[in-house]
Amino acid sequence: MNKTLQNLMEAEKKAEILFQEIEKRQLVQAGKSEKELNTEVYQLAFELFSIKKYWHKRIVRAGANTLLPYRDNPPDHRLEENDILFFDFGPVFDDWEADVGKTYVLGEDANKLKLKQDVELAWYEGKAYFEAHKESITGADFYQYTCNLAQKYGWEYGNEHCGHLIGNFPHENIYGEEEVNYIHPNNNLPMLALYNNKLVRHWIYEIHFIDPVHKIGGFFEQLLA
Repeated sequence: MNKTLQNLMEAEKKAEILFQEIEKRQLVQAGKSEKELNTEVYQLAFELFSIKKYWHKRIVRAGANTLLPYRDNPPDHRLEENDILFFDFGPVFDDWEADVGKTYVLGEDANKLKLKQDVELAWYEGKAYFEAHKESITGADFYQYTCNLAQKYGWEYGNEHCGHLIGNFPHENIYGEEEVNYIHPNNNLPMLALYNNKLVRHWIYEIHFIDPVHKIGGFFEQLLA
């Protein structure tokens, strides 16, 4: 295992500890606003790891806001009984980025619980497909495969891409052109191809399934390694 991948995996392990502590302390509760929950998780990350640096905005999305992709900035939503929500956090540990997203469901709504389960199952199915085709698969190919996964599970895909490069903070400086930084329809470069004399390319894979009729979405992401 190369040192870069080892550092990224260590960062992700710490992010997983953060999520475990969120669950242990039962921070996800009806009545809180997205902003309030976001602040509590931010304070928890500082308590556990002294983290103040994030490579992207911290996201808590609940209710109908879970339909919206990363770049949107919807009004603050207050969590309700039987609500669905997801986290998308990118903490930086010793200058190494993590990017982990998870979906949670308050209550026992069967459709929302299925969505939570499906985004996780689909992520691992997508990872297996990537591993089987990684020598040649392009970002465009993998994006189309992920959109097809959404249909397979009975949902729509909710974003213009399904992942991005990750690395040493800030990873956006690795490659200047956006089309090679994201897993999206315009990236026709093999995902593990040599690019600008750089061979090591590590990806975050993210799944965002939505149901526009019932106004719910689910999200799951982690390191594709």
